[in-house]
Amino acid sequence: MKQFMTRQLYLLAVGGSLAAFWMARSLGWPVAPIVLGWSVLVLATGALLERIAPFDPRWVRSGPDTTTDLTSAAVVIGLVDPAVKAAMPVLAATWFGASPGADWPAATWPFVAQAALAVLWIEFAKYGSHRAHHEVRSLWWLHAMHHGSERLYWLNNFRFHPVNHLINTFAAMFPLITLGAPQDVLLAAVAFTQPVLMLQHLNVDTRNGWLNRVLNTNELHRWHHSAEPREANSNYGSALVLWDRVFGTYRPQPGRPSRIGLFGNGHGYPAQASYLQQLLSSLTPACCRA
Repeated sequence: MKQFMTRQLYLLAVGGSLAAFWMARSLGWPVAPIVLGWSVLVLATGALLERIAPFDPRWVRSGPDTTTDLTSAAVVIGLVDPAVKAAMPVLAATWFGASPGADWPAATWPFVAQAALAVLWIEFAKYGSHRAHHEVRSLWWLHAMHHGSERLYWLNNFRFHPVNHLINTFAAMFPLITLGAPQDVLLAAVAFTQPVLMLQHLNVDTRNGWLNRVLNTNELHRWHHSAEPREANSNYGSALVLWDRVFGTYRPQPGRPSRIGLFGNGHGYPAQASYLQQLLSSLTPACCRA
């Protein structure tokens, strides 16, 4: 069973999420809580598998970074994410007169094609935002919080500077909302991509095979957290590696990085400071100094 789960985890997670979405939509059930509930189940399953089949047993043990991760998760999940998602439809309606389903350019397309379009845009926007957060100094100072941990495990999913998360979410979702993308189209895109994100930092010895050429799995994303810039500046994709393959940043490297964490001195980023100190450090002159 352990071997089966580590080999089929991504297929089960994504397939189950899409099945739950279609069932809820077909039966007229509330789709959003069902999609969210499946993602929570995927995350909980991953956390359990870390205890049973860890990729690196040392990463299972809690350390000083656990407090930072927990604090960040509480801020992102409890405050930033719901605030941004509540604000975007209001801003779209106020600034552009947009409303869900109104003037949606893809309204006549089959539903699957509409959802695919949403996924392609979301992935493109997140790829661009993620790459910019590595290449633009002031943005890197925000993103460095995510790379500051020296181990990878399930809770790293939520270790983000609030402004970093806001930029990513706004870039991905606001254009679609402004164009009138229906709610069920956006939820279909989330049903496909969110389970992948829940597993992306997982400390589990998965063997994903051909899926590594499609999804940004934990096997691939592990390299993105390497302390070596030539290894880390790759695999920027959110749930997919499509745009990495298009723009030449896809790195399907075997094995594992020698070290996880910030490259060099992280340009002076205070990785070992408290969550609040890391948060406030982005307001200091050091964050933009060449």
